[in-house]
Amino acid sequence: MGVLDGKVAIVTGAGRLRGIGRAAALALAELGVDIAVTGTGRDPDKYPPDEKAVGWRDIESTAAQVRERGRRCLPLVADVVKSADVKRTVAAVVKEFGRIDFLINNSAFARGADRVSLLELSEELWHQVLEIKLTGSFLMSKEVLPAMIQHGQGGAIINISSIAGKRGFPNTTAYCTSNFGIQGFTQALAMEVAPHRIRVNAVCPGIIDTARMDVVGRGDAWNKSIEQMVPLRRAGTDEEIGKFIAYLCSPDASYITGQSLNIDGGSVMW
Repeated sequence: MGVLDGKVAIVTGAGRLRGIGRAAALALAELGVDIAVTGTGRDPDKYPPDEKAVGWRDIESTAAQVRERGRRCLPLVADVVKSADVKRTVAAVVKEFGRIDFLINNSAFARGADRVSLLELSEELWHQVLEIKLTGSFLMSKEVLPAMIQHGQGGAIINISSIAGKRGFPNTTAYCTSNFGIQGFTQALAMEVAPHRIRVNAVCPGIIDTARMDVVGRGDAWNKSIEQMVPLRRAGTDEEIGKFIAYLCSPDASYITGQSLNIDGGSVMW
């Protein structure tokens, strides 16, 4: 029996083989949670080689892995910046499972095109980065909270931020802004929903070896970045982040709310 048997979670952005969303879904499933996973419906032709090699099917494959752990899973194609998609997603989860206890706001703009100087950053990219991270978290939280409150058994919202939400880096203006915003959103919302025993926290990963980092490569530049930034001298794994997210949903974290918690090998120590 898991410590969270009977609970239900929505995990957004959970379709990648090497990703925090998938890892969080599996870690929650190990604790007994039934899961709904969302993704935008990626073009299979653009999957990375490792996903193609194993016949990966985005959120359908994540759902299959959840089911292998004995939990139910509902895969839903949805864009978190579209209100209609968000409403449809939450309604489908309530219809399928009858409740929502946890929301993991993990969707983010793909790393790469936005990593330029402010003078080179287009208005379109600026809006895209902020929309997916901030507006997506706002819309999902706003739609999920009535179900949590009505159920009357508390719950947890985990917003995925970054150490770039605590410290500025060059050529990351939009990314840093979105992640600093997530931490303000987390604190304000935690104050609002605390009377309902709903906790809201942010997780701030450092360098994590996921598909998002493929654009950086895994050669000398990767090793140099780790050597310069990470006191523990290694990248983190998606499984480590996933298990930390699951912990924050568990009864062991019942006195933690409004926090932005680093999991970064010591890169940022505040």
